[in-house]
Amino acid sequence: MKKILYNKFDKKQLNQLPIVSFEGRIIVVISPGETRKAVDFLLSQPILGVDTETRPSFQKGISHQVALLQVSTKDICFLFRLNYTGITPDILRLLEDKTVPKIGLSWHDDISALHRRCEFVPGYFIDIQDHVCELGIEDLSLQKLYANLFRQKINKKQQLSNWEAEVLSDKQKLYAATDAWACLKIYEELMSLKTTNNYQLEIVNDELQENISQKREG
Repeated sequence: MKKILYNKFDKKQLNQLPIVSFEGRIIVVISPGETRKAVDFLLSQPILGVDTETRPSFQKGISHQVALLQVSTKDICFLFRLNYTGITPDILRLLEDKTVPKIGLSWHDDISALHRRCEFVPGYFIDIQDHVCELGIEDLSLQKLYANLFRQKINKKQQLSNWEAEVLSDKQKLYAATDAWACLKIYEELMSLKTTNNYQLEIVNDELQENISQKREG
């Protein structure tokens, strides 16, 4: 049976889906000296999911630097607290590496933000948004893409929390790890569906989505 995908995933349907979270090990890196061992391990892996977090600013004209770089395998996620470590030579080695594919979403924006901390030549990065259109999917957000592919919802409640807090809460750590891991999951599923062609795309316009939602609620 082919997987049903939508060009646009219904926001109301999204709210009814079960929550998904990263279930692997989360390692927080807070000192420059810890970065070498973490990067050595990550660069020994076949593929990685990546994301960043920045403390939100609620005042016009005020912005903050990237506070967190999260890099995940399928079962281990490292959270590099850049507001403590800075961009160390080993983190720079990770960012410039050309051997291991690193999967992100809207990663061009993350690279621009990281450049404000340190100049570097980006290595082997793949942006999911460059590939979803190949399957006819128009949504570009991580939450909607994951819902479309897996019928599960990524909780975004921690997105606007303080990523420069002295100690990250368990909810913040889980949120950050989930985002990086989800990028990896989405990319692998997209590539699998593209190779097997085992999917059926349903085109849903905004009016039809509204009708479908009303029928479900009725």
